[in-house]
Amino acid sequence: MLGIFSGAIVSLPEELVAAGNRTPSPKTTGAVLVNKFVEKNPSAVSVQVGDYVQLAYSHHKESPQRPRSFGAKDEIFCLFQGSLDNLGSLKQQYGLAKNANEVLLVIEAYKTLRDRAPYPANHVVSHLSGDFAFVVFDKSTSTLFVASDQVGKVPLYWGITADGYVAFADDVELLKGACGKSLASFPQGCFYSTALGGLRSFENPKNKITAIPAKEEEIWGATFKVEGAAVLAHGE
Repeated sequence: MLGIFSGAIVSLPEELVAAGNRTPSPKTTGAVLVNKFVEKNPSAVSVQVGDYVQLAYSHHKESPQRPRSFGAKDEIFCLFQGSLDNLGSLKQQYGLAKNANEVLLVIEAYKTLRDRAPYPANHVVSHLSGDFAFVVFDKSTSTLFVASDQVGKVPLYWGITADGYVAFADDVELLKGACGKSLASFPQGCFYSTALGGLRSFENPKNKITAIPAKEEEIWGATFKVEGAAVLAHGE
């Protein structure tokens, strides 16, 4: 899956900017990145949302245990990969139909977070049990919300393209060619929200997240660490 967002939607993460500046490396534009995704993945679906957002996904080579899915409702768009162990109980909690899938559940959970402020975001995400990563874009408010599960079973990476788009994907090689060293693994047990102040840990909401510069030989430009957490957020 792939989501790219212009600077009109997302402020460029300073840690990724700094990582790219430390070790300049070739990059490509967001448009080239989307084209490469479509070329690489048979039957890929690409959706342009307004002027500043593009979302794409494919079932090509997906894991049966961690499938990819896409959905939209009430101008809220969601890319989801993985599965929720407690989907049944969460559907009851949010009043959803029995045939609702993870995408619809995440959209409903996001709407609860948006419309019932000050409902804590860490409560919403921490109630999700399973292996997952998702990208939600709310067109009505131009809000981005991204999250990864507590142990990082579903890979998720983020980076900055040559023309200043912030990209999220489950394919690190795809982003490596587009983002150079302005690239990192999205930290497990965390969420990123343009409406709630950027990157936060939902496992340890009071703990600060810092970016550690990567070594030259690593493909990353930085590794994010939640202070006080035992595990670094890096790729498998």
